[in-house]
Amino acid sequence: MRRRALLLTLSLTACLSCGGGEPTPRVLILGIDGLDPRTVDLLMSEGKMPNFERLRQGGAYGRLRSQEPMLSPILWTTIATGKEPSEHGIGHFVATASDGQEIPASSHLRRVKALWNIASEAGRSVATVGWWATWPPEPIHGSVVSDHVAYHFLFEDGLSGGTEDEAKTWPPALAERIAPLLERPHDLTADDLAPFVDLPTGDTRHPASDAVDFGDDLSHFRWALATARSYRDIGLTLWNEDRPDLAMVYFEGTDSVSHLFGHLFRAEGLAGELLAQQATFGRTVEEMYRFADRLVGDFLEAMDARTTLVVLSDHGFELGALHEDPSKTRDLRRVSERFHRLEGILYLYGHQVKANIPIDRASILDITPTVLALLGLSPAADMPGRVINEALAEAWSDERITTWERPEASHSSASTAGDPSDPVSQAQLDHLRSLGYLGGSGSPSTHAPRAPAIGEIVSTAQADANLAAIHFENGRYREAARIYKRLVDDAPRDAALRASLAGALGALGRYDAALAELDQAIAQEPLNIEAYHNRAVIHERRGQADRAVADYETALRYNPQYAPSLQALQRLTGRTAVRSPRNEAEVRASEWIEQASVAARRTDYVEAMRLLDEAQAAAPDYVLLYQYRSNVAYLMGKPELAIEALEKALVLEPNNALFARNLAQLRAQATP
Repeated sequence: MRRRALLLTLSLTACLSCGGGEPTPRVLILGIDGLDPRTVDLLMSEGKMPNFERLRQGGAYGRLRSQEPMLSPILWTTIATGKEPSEHGIGHFVATASDGQEIPASSHLRRVKALWNIASEAGRSVATVGWWATWPPEPIHGSVVSDHVAYHFLFEDGLSGGTEDEAKTWPPALAERIAPLLERPHDLTADDLAPFVDLPTGDTRHPASDAVDFGDDLSHFRWALATARSYRDIGLTLWNEDRPDLAMVYFEGTDSVSHLFGHLFRAEGLAGELLAQQATFGRTVEEMYRFADRLVGDFLEAMDARTTLVVLSDHGFELGALHEDPSKTRDLRRVSERFHRLEGILYLYGHQVKANIPIDRASILDITPTVLALLGLSPAADMPGRVINEALAEAWSDERITTWERPEASHSSASTAGDPSDPVSQAQLDHLRSLGYLGGSGSPSTHAPRAPAIGEIVSTAQADANLAAIHFENGRYREAARIYKRLVDDAPRDAALRASLAGALGALGRYDAALAELDQAIAQEPLNIEAYHNRAVIHERRGQADRAVADYETALRYNPQYAPSLQALQRLTGRTAVRSPRNEAEVRASEWIEQASVAARRTDYVEAMRLLDEAQAAAPDYVLLYQYRSNVAYLMGKPELAIEALEKALVLEPNNALFARNLAQLRAQATP
């Protein structure tokens, strides 16, 4: 309780120091996860997002540059703090508790102040709704509806009771006030769902209880829609009744539906399973975008003359793209952040904003400095972003204070926390796994970099690896190598970490040490594509072109779409594929194989196999043919044909580790 008392004292002092004069400006931030700028532009051009068109014509607009890795807790914390992840400390979706359990990233992990802390301590009132990693809620001058409130369906009264440390809101009594605004998934009727999904006549698939099955497509969508509607109503209520100077309201539903159904967005020529999916969920993503437009309209109507509206997304999303492996979308699940795009949206509108002005190359690091300037507060020198002056009627002078951080009130990266096994934590993990963000047990994310003390939360190895990758991307190779080395020492059998350590060592010019790590990584994991690529880079830097080409080819043999090796191979040899056709027959066969690949991605497996039969008749010894035959046979539910094709492929290419592993797995599955 000591930290809470200190923060409350700071907030009270800041409030008492506020004088009269001009009315305090207000800022309203709507964070809409995964909203893609190209899709917004498309739907605006069709007249389907009129409120976004209003923002564009009456305010400033542009694309918001994100950062790798494009994972929501990292990005939304960067947006809210104006600090790099290596500074704010949140590097993944999960952390590790003292009992070894994975738990969702929480406010305990954040090492710096967020906008709600800064504004509160400066005497501004704040309302924060649903923002990532805000549980446990911090005491501020205003209110916090933490991200745990999204899982209100787990509790009979809408929110859990319990002690103050277990509260889902600040102040704890706020939970009772917002309870009538919480919509449960079970509350949604057929009429509520009708604009988004097309269920067969007479089939409402109404759940028998409030329990949400994140493995079921419709159940998961009910949760996403109910949560978005709840956060909308809570945000509007707090904005209108409490009249905070700063409000931050987060909506996750656009990202969830993009992961679940994004491959169906205006996709043409689908067959089989995908056609059946499209019949029910083909317009879900588009309608969720239109829902986002309506909620922007709701908040536009609630603005007053001294309000600046900021609408943004943390990244974009590639919609309508079919996965190379249709089994990945068989249960309507995408592959983690693979389909995220680096550019999100940014719109500024209202008080202090110019009309119809493009924003030039804004970054997620620019949001906090800009919001502080809009509130009449100074950005800090330790915030690397800029104030987006081209959007403002009066440019900010960019005079900065040194820092908003105070050591005695700072966050700790290893703080105590509540019960990591509470049902909300488990539901959050289920939600993240269902979207492909978290793997199963044994992944690097399950290893804590050190053993936590009792009641303590520490970052996972995957989070630290993400932070090391950010150091690497920003040219801080020595710091990246230091973190990777510690992680490898903790998990010496993790070949992926060794490959990353080798990349950092290579960037420092320590080629012998890097090669030693890479050789060991490949020995541990023969399918480690990044290790082959990094080894090829070192060979190339040493002038050993033949050895470099061989490793680039090996990387591409196991992943033909791996862009870094593909670009390097083309640069060194002029070839765009590792298995280039050797004669006219193989040229014809490769054309049929490509057509078969397209048919398989549409889940038209019968047509895909017919085309592969044509390819086999033309070039019976073309190894790529049998790799595709095995994949299609497996998707058709014919493992015996998949085994037969892989056996032929291994005869033609006996040292292919991918063929050998897949064959072993198929044989194991076929064994009673």
